[in-house]
Amino acid sequence: MISPSASDAGSASAAVAGAVAAFERDANFAALIRSLQGIAADADADALVAAADPYRDRPEVAGPLYERVVDLRPNDARALVALANAYWLHGRGGDVVGELAGRAIAADPGNRGAWHLWALSESDPRARVARWQQVTERFPEDELARALLADNAASLAGAESDEHALVLAIRTYEELLARATRPEQRAALETALTTLKSWKL
Repeated sequence: MISPSASDAGSASAAVAGAVAAFERDANFAALIRSLQGIAADADADALVAAADPYRDRPEVAGPLYERVVDLRPNDARALVALANAYWLHGRGGDVVGELAGRAIAADPGNRGAWHLWALSESDPRARVARWQQVTERFPEDELARALLADNAASLAGAESDEHALVLAIRTYEELLARATRPEQRAALETALTTLKSWKL
């Protein structure tokens, strides 16, 4: 088990790298978590953020580190988003992800990542569409949010024969098409619109 005194970013990063290397060699998940928790207990928040950065897409590594960062900085929106993202990638429930995203929004209403996770974490399809609408209204230039609104509205229309959702999906895809510049993007949007406009609900 690795549990060094990690008082600066360099030692914390080295300790985390060592823990990850041991995990990749032995595949001992429990030992990895114990090692990361030990490192986190002895490091400051800045050192943990730096140590976690190379593992943003590895929730089993980033999660335990950001849990400690959030303990140290409970109103740090970026840390809350990073932890929520780690939980989302790891398959944790939408409730815990949504709660963290909500805290991040309260701490920094301009944090777009927090709003995305808040919308993604909603399990009810109709409520999720409403959340994506809020995100696109708050961030009108956010093309990803607009695409996710269109996709979710189309799914709702198909699943529940919802004409209002279908109208919303078509309108949103048309908005995306009006902004699209790449030929492959325009072709995909045109195909989606042709399909949706052929639906008889």
